[in-house]
Amino acid sequence: MLPEKTDTVVVGGGQAGLAMSAHLSACGVPHVVLERARIAERWRTERWDSLVANGPAWHDRFPGKVFADTAPDAFATKHSVASYFEDFAQQIKAPIHCGVEVRHVRHGGGGTGFRVETSKGTIDAQNIVAATGPFQTPVIPPVLPALDGVTQMHSSTYRNPDQLRPGAVMVVGAGSSGTQIASELQRAGRRVYLSVGPHDRPPRRYRGRDFCWWLGVLGKWQAKTPPAGKAHVTIAVSGANGGETVDFRRLADTGITLVGRTRGYENGVVRFNDDLVANIEAGDANYLSLLQEADDYAEREKLDLPAEPEAHVIPSDPACLTNPILSLDLTEAGITTVIWATGFSQDFSWLHVDTFAPNGKPQHDRGVASVPGVYFIGLPWLSMRGSAFIWGVWVDAQHIAQHIADRPAPAVGQAAHANG
Repeated sequence: MLPEKTDTVVVGGGQAGLAMSAHLSACGVPHVVLERARIAERWRTERWDSLVANGPAWHDRFPGKVFADTAPDAFATKHSVASYFEDFAQQIKAPIHCGVEVRHVRHGGGGTGFRVETSKGTIDAQNIVAATGPFQTPVIPPVLPALDGVTQMHSSTYRNPDQLRPGAVMVVGAGSSGTQIASELQRAGRRVYLSVGPHDRPPRRYRGRDFCWWLGVLGKWQAKTPPAGKAHVTIAVSGANGGETVDFRRLADTGITLVGRTRGYENGVVRFNDDLVANIEAGDANYLSLLQEADDYAEREKLDLPAEPEAHVIPSDPACLTNPILSLDLTEAGITTVIWATGFSQDFSWLHVDTFAPNGKPQHDRGVASVPGVYFIGLPWLSMRGSAFIWGVWVDAQHIAQHIADRPAPAVGQAAHANG
């Protein structure tokens, strides 16, 4: 049974919600965690079968809890990640209620606290923590209409090659998801076209260390704001096949046809921007700059790490780069499936408080919203570059939990700001 009242309601039972629960308990704050499905549900049912974490197990975890079934330098499967969070919830005795959908959160009567309306009843609380993460609503750009003979799906509903109809596949989006799905389909014998937009592509490993380690020692995980123009740049990195650097030229050499960003459709023909070469070269520049920063750091700190000059060599361009395709007749290409690996948008339509900018983004300072008693966690760049990662939510949760614990109880009749 849900309590009628509690100090804090945490909405979401994934990594952010569980980290929040652990720190709230440590601060002695009464709370509940509400999860509409199961713990770590998106890892279970909204990812493809072969997905593994993009960071090694030593990195993508909470402090003090290792993966029981994954070596430190290996990459946990999605099933291992779900089990990890289930075990953690039991370990900390999280007061989590699964199968409870939060429908509306509004200011409570008298202008103090909040009323949380759920599928299982109503809870009154002094604080609300939105821990629903950045992967809420799949985004499919309105480029292609519904087409006879062509199945369109978002990457969140892709499971494996056998799920798809026979024929060629176009994957739109070349971040971690798009590149891994395209590579899996190619290995399964499919003809694959991969639409590549602007991206960063760090090395998987360099001089014997994973790129997660390099970002740490170079201070990049702790960066407070993204570089100019980089807030929404796709990161192409993979833990698949034991972990490998995403190299688009190598993908092309395996038979994948690279094309530029998908821009339009007319009369059976998809058109692409003439930006493939520029996008690949910008990704190369990002890759090489990180190698150089790593070399400079190793020399400065006198690290005994083996040099890797071959990693700096960029292979020659494949034909799809020297003569880019700018349009593609879907029928002639035999394309029967289009997979949109185009990310997600956030959905806070359930949270009826006046703390959102005109573009719908939450307004906050390190997760502390402009409306007293409202908090956000698990979002990209919440307090730093690492905020959306497993270890990053742990750091942010500690700060937010302490803020909640230190917050004085609001006076009865205190003015509230609400959207309705």
